[in-house]
This record gives sequence, structure tokens and C-alpha cells, in this order.
Amino acid sequence: MRLSAKEFAAADNKRLTLLGMSGVGKTHLAKLLSGDDWYHYSGDYRIGTEYLNAAILANTKNRICRDGILKKLLDDEAISVQNHITFSNLSSVSSFLGKVGNPEQGGLPIDKFTQRQALHREAEINAMLDVDKFISKAKKQGFAHFINDAGGSLCELDDDKIYQNLAQNTLILYIRSSKKNTSALIERAQNHPKPLYYQQDFLQAQLAIFLQENQLTYVAQIDPDEFASWVFIRLLEYRIPKYEALAKQYGYTIDSESLYQCTSKAEALELIGEALN
Repeated sequence: MRLSAKEFAAADNKRLTLLGMSGVGKTHLAKLLSGDDWYHYSGDYRIGTEYLNAAILANTKNRICRDGILKKLLDDEAISVQNHITFSNLSSVSSFLGKVGNPEQGGLPIDKFTQRQALHREAEINAMLDVDKFISKAKKQGFAHFINDAGGSLCELDDDKIYQNLAQNTLILYIRSSKKNTSALIERAQNHPKPLYYQQDFLQAQLAIFLQENQLTYVAQIDPDEFASWVFIRLLEYRIPKYEALAKQYGYTIDSESLYQCTSKAEALELIGEALN
């Protein structure tokens, strides 16, 4: 969706898709715009509650069943398992996605890891294809405006059909990480590495480099946290050109530093307007 600043300001139904790494300010912007007239659609929340919910619950039950007593309680329906995911707590999705590496250190074998990566990719595709449906749902519920808080791996789907559909129905807004913000993202990844989605070719190439650099033979020898920390900056460098290409072809760009200086809805909308100009 291409609009001038005046057209965007005058639009009775503003619709946005936010693009960028986790931590650059997408949810911050969504919260600034939240209110009675804005519908907040979280791609990650949709993934966890709809498309990966059954797999998350099955995995959790399988782990519970390793304990004989808990298995019996579960079989007898004396206890149950539920996925209490929220917009601010997506830990069940992250836990399911997991990290690749030594199982004794909490890692997943490479075959199981790649299987879950594929499930996540399919789930993200479906969640983004649902945006049209939720725009209609938001209108019926009385929301004038719509914001699609997309996952950081949206740029890695490499599916023009999805990007064109999003661009047709929403204004795509890329939040470009500033140097300060990028340093903070890298530091966070080093101190608290978390599960992430990787394209298959990228993952295989980085695993090969990591194994060679650390004189390891098998993926099962890898420390999961060490690899997740090591690969993050490479993932960032891999994604940035993809974000920029999508923004150039389909949308607009704002800087994370400018966004974090916004403290109100009016300031956020003004910043978007400047990008459209």
C-alpha cells in the first residue's frame, strides 16, 4: 500500500504491517497506537494459539510422560495441559522451537530441530495469510485501524504472494535498527540467547562453519546457547538486506532510535508520516 503522508493522515482505516527484528520496537509502536480504535494482530500470538498449539501441547505432554506418576495422572485426566500464551509471553512457542545442539545441554537433535523449523515456517505463512481475515474481523468489531505486529522472520519466508498480499492490504513499515539498538540486540543475544527461526540453507552453512571453528564433528556436540549466541550477529547481517529489499519494493522505513523517542500515539503517527514523505 503506497500512500502520501496526507493520504495516510486522512485515512479513515489505517492498516500497518510492522517489519523488523525482535527488539527493534515493533511491539512498542503497536502499544503506542493501541486503544479503542486500533486492532493489534500479533503474528507470533497467532502462530502459538492456532498453528503450533497442538504441536506445543503434544511436546509438553510427551515430556510430562517421562515421569511415570505424572503420566498416570495425565492418562486418568486428573491433570491437564494448556497453552496460556499471551501477547507479552510467547515462551511456549520459543520453548517448542528450541535450540540445536547437545541434548544433554537442552539442545535438540538436528533432525528434530529442522522439523520444528519447518513447522514454524508453515505456521508463519498461514498467520500472515490470515491478516485479510482479521482486518475484516476488526472492522466488524468496530475497530477503525489495524496493526500487524509480524515476526522477525517474515523477511525469510521469500514468498512474493505473501508480501504482495500484505502490501495490498496494509502499509508495510520497516523499523530499521540503529547502531545503538543493534549493539543492544547483540548484547542481549549473547547474554540471553533465545530460539530463533533460520532458513535451512543459512542454518546448514553456519553449522558447518561453527563445527569447523570449534573442531567439532557432530551437531550433537554443540553447546546450544553458545551456537545461538554466535550465530545471532550472522543472522542479523543475513536478514538486514532482506528487510531493506522488502521496504524498498513494498513499503517505508523508520529508524528505531526515532521510534523510541516517541511517547504518544500522535508522535508515532507523525513519525510514520515523515517516512511516507
